[in-house]
Amino acid sequence: MYRFLLTRRWIALHIVVLLVIPAFVLLGRWQFGRYEERSAGSDRTTANLQAPPVPVTALTGVGGTVRDQDKYRTVTATGTFDPAHQLLVRRRVQDGAVGFYVVTPLVTGDGRAVLVNRGWVRAGATADALPEVPAPAPGRVTVTGRLRPAETEETSGIRDLKGLPSGQIMMIDPATLGAGLPYRLLGGFVELVRQSPEAAAAPAPVPEPEVGEGGGLNLAYGVQWWLFIGVAVGGWALLIRREAADLKAQAARETAGTLTASPS
Repeated sequence: MYRFLLTRRWIALHIVVLLVIPAFVLLGRWQFGRYEERSAGSDRTTANLQAPPVPVTALTGVGGTVRDQDKYRTVTATGTFDPAHQLLVRRRVQDGAVGFYVVTPLVTGDGRAVLVNRGWVRAGATADALPEVPAPAPGRVTVTGRLRPAETEETSGIRDLKGLPSGQIMMIDPATLGAGLPYRLLGGFVELVRQSPEAAAAPAPVPEPEVGEGGGLNLAYGVQWWLFIGVAVGGWALLIRREAADLKAQAARETAGTLTASPS
């Protein structure tokens, strides 16, 4: 009755099922891995945002880098803004509009400074028009913000462009921007949350990062891929049973026809 399983058509189906099962297993495991990574990243980001502030020099130094576990950690720095070396970061979207981040070095003394993203301003009326940028607060200030690692093409996915207007950049990378400055830059940069004393006017603050659901969608997709294994195996078994039932019914009809045709 089940010799049909050895026909060419059914052997091809067996191969497809045997290939699909491990593929779905691997896809499910990959989604579960992404769930664990994103959950850990979300937990770390939440903890860093809620942690008490520490001096920026406790987490990064001149020419250094910002570790992944310190990303979005709240830090403080005290110094004087240097508007002469202020930069505008192009193509930054906020509230559905394209604009610029305003990055101003904060000179902390001892020949050191840290780049501070003071916030976002809307782009001008034309591509060549400069945006209106509020001046930084004069004198000595203390800033509190989120520590961010340097932006590179590899980490941000942003393509660096040459020939930009003077004072405009694509990415915030202290290793590149520090050339020619009269002080040394700390690694990473600070995303301004508040400062004391406050400025008379300021760019729009950059929103906190969205922690999201912590990889919940990846967990759902992983379960879905593994459910597909049951669907594939169940469908394969159902097709076998149906084929066997059809062959059995066909054999019964042929037997009945033979008995009817035979003389009594």
